[in-house]
Amino acid sequence: MLKQVLHDWDDERCVAILKNCRRVMPSTSRLLLVEFVLPPGNEPFLGKWVDLHMLVMAPGARERTADEYQSLLVRAGSTTCSVVPTAVGPSVVEAMPLEAADIGNG
Repeated sequence: MLKQVLHDWDDERCVAILKNCRRVMPSTSRLLLVEFVLPPGNEPFLGKWVDLHMLVMAPGARERTADEYQSLLVRAGSTTCSVVPTAVGPSVVEAMPLEAADIGNG
């Protein structure tokens, strides 16, 4: 489980972190990412304010959409299983190794 880790880093460093996680994950394991997942549209959402804060305070850091997390995970050899919103703002992004996803769909 990584809780509010990836939002501190640019895409390249996120991929490096996720590759390190993937390297030690058995094919049946799951990785849980607890992060704000930005929804589409212009509706108010706390994660959008956090994204603005990250932009000002930590260059390269940012909140991401579900598609952006999926892209990072695929580049690191994993894929998204589900994105589960919580009542307090952050979501839980469940990821698994790509090979396990291929087996599950085959």
